[in-house]
Amino acid sequence: MPKRNPARETWNGRTHSKDEAANISGIKNIADAADRTAYLQSLKDKKDPSIESIYLLLPESERDSDGMREFRVENEFSKQVAGYKVINAQPIFGNLRQIKSPYEIKMLQHAVDISIEGHMRTWATAGAAKMEYEVQAEFEYVLRRRNADYWGYPSIVGCGPNATTLHYEESQSPVTKGQVLLIDAAAEYDHYSADVTRTFPVNGKFTKEQAEIYGIVYNAQEAAAKAAKPGATMSDLQTAADAVIKDGLFRLGLITDKNGPQYRTWFMHGLGHWIGMNVHDVGEYDRPLAPGMTFTNEPGIYIRADALEYLPDTPANKEFIAKVRPAFEKYKNIGVRIEDDMLVTDTGVTWMTASLPRKMNDIEAFMAAAAK
Repeated sequence: MPKRNPARETWNGRTHSKDEAANISGIKNIADAADRTAYLQSLKDKKDPSIESIYLLLPESERDSDGMREFRVENEFSKQVAGYKVINAQPIFGNLRQIKSPYEIKMLQHAVDISIEGHMRTWATAGAAKMEYEVQAEFEYVLRRRNADYWGYPSIVGCGPNATTLHYEESQSPVTKGQVLLIDAAAEYDHYSADVTRTFPVNGKFTKEQAEIYGIVYNAQEAAAKAAKPGATMSDLQTAADAVIKDGLFRLGLITDKNGPQYRTWFMHGLGHWIGMNVHDVGEYDRPLAPGMTFTNEPGIYIRADALEYLPDTPANKEFIAKVRPAFEKYKNIGVRIEDDMLVTDTGVTWMTASLPRKMNDIEAFMAAAAK
């Protein structure tokens, strides 16, 4: 870390000394950042012959674009050293980070609780909002009020057709009564990020069509939660949710084949991901679930207005489009995602977001009471 510099502190505020940093972090070996270049050069020059291996945080593969950005400096350095065995330490840290300590769970739960309050505030105020950014401001006000680090990721606040865009971040469209509002937003607290999504009706009442889509997503989420237990994999949870979504879409006439990939037209993302210090936290997805792991459970259905226009022009797709067109017109522009944060226990999972209503009648009752 850099040495304290009074001139710089005048502009940017006081920084910690090495002793203060050691007391706060528990890390005893703290070096002066000014020595970093010389230290790295000594490794390149192999001035210490006793060192045989170097552990570095590196991308998982040359195709790992996120890793290339996050570990760019280490990756470049690994190509400049010779005479060492370079070992990627990322899997080691990833495995350690997958099992959360009691303290980590406490911090993550606090981030979840702040997020829940933010979502509840949006339910109470959305009916009076004219624009999506007003609703986003209500959520992010709670983050500041509750001393969160800030959001764990840019807030997604999409009304009506915008709810069918997975990462809609503009928040520049009107909030319209009669449509659903999808909010995917969460707090980061003490470097731990929650990840929470709710979809609710702006006017406080789901229409019949909105309720039918919502019910499928809700049941898929329940199926995934029931499949979650030590020894299961995220793939097992995905399979459980997919079966419910396929059945529901078939029943509504939005697919014609429950055994094929047609359902991916309307549910195109994975069921969930690890959460922790990154909102999409590190860790292997084929690793069996174990107590202390935390992940999201977030199925969704998105009936995008242009979804059928961009399917490949094949005889099978033409037949599919013709058969689902009536149902498509009925449910068009409805997007629903429900996302909860889960903690794996010895026997199953704990819903960390349990106090934020999910059932349609509970959401409607909360909105009716909170709006007053």
